[in-house]
Amino acid sequence: MGILGFLRYWCRHLAKILLIEDDPAVRKLVSDWLEFEHHVVEIAEDGAEGSYKSLTFQYDLLVIDIDLPKKNGFEICEEYRSRGGESAILMLTGRDRIENKEQGFSLGADDYLTKPFHIKELSARVKALLRRSRSVTQKEFTWRDVLIDPTSFSATKAGLEVKLLPKEFALLEFLMKNPNQVFTAEALLNRIWASESDTTTEAITTCVSRIRKKLDTSGQTSIIRTVHGVGYKFEVEKV
Repeated sequence: MGILGFLRYWCRHLAKILLIEDDPAVRKLVSDWLEFEHHVVEIAEDGAEGSYKSLTFQYDLLVIDIDLPKKNGFEICEEYRSRGGESAILMLTGRDRIENKEQGFSLGADDYLTKPFHIKELSARVKALLRRSRSVTQKEFTWRDVLIDPTSFSATKAGLEVKLLPKEFALLEFLMKNPNQVFTAEALLNRIWASESDTTTEAITTCVSRIRKKLDTSGQTSIIRTVHGVGYKFEVEKV
């Protein structure tokens, strides 16, 4: 696989996932596999920590075990949905009774996987949930001669393909999905990078600079506007 093919593969699968699981063996198996598939995976080892992270940070998918210490998966799911959380939820459980699944679905879960499971089945469920959640979002974003297609993770300028790295694409897509809203570097860092990574806000500055170099036109305003002293935004141009 060439470098372009690798980047396309990586970008196609990149998502930020919160795994809430207290079993060390299951936690390692699932996190290692999802990271192998190029997702950003964050861990919570009990229900209290998982609930806090789900309500504090933004994720594309929550993978939640039901039988957790401090707060169970049903409670996390119910609280998350009641607070307006919209990310897909995959619940893991050793309970195979239909009543348990009905309860999870009624509280807002999107899918269920019963333990023990094959890791490739979990992978297929994750891909389906991410594909489903992305299918209901806007298909394309345009700005002057730039077109961004989240469904194929591609970008073009004046009809020519532009190679955006995964973080560049994720940052630009997020800003274009939230037009005219200003986000601090810290907020963008939390959305695009792992919440507890050692990455600094300098990564946002560098990423924005690379995007501008690839997509801006000399002498014209930038696709990403700097709001001095505050942060960055994608501004919809008035017709």
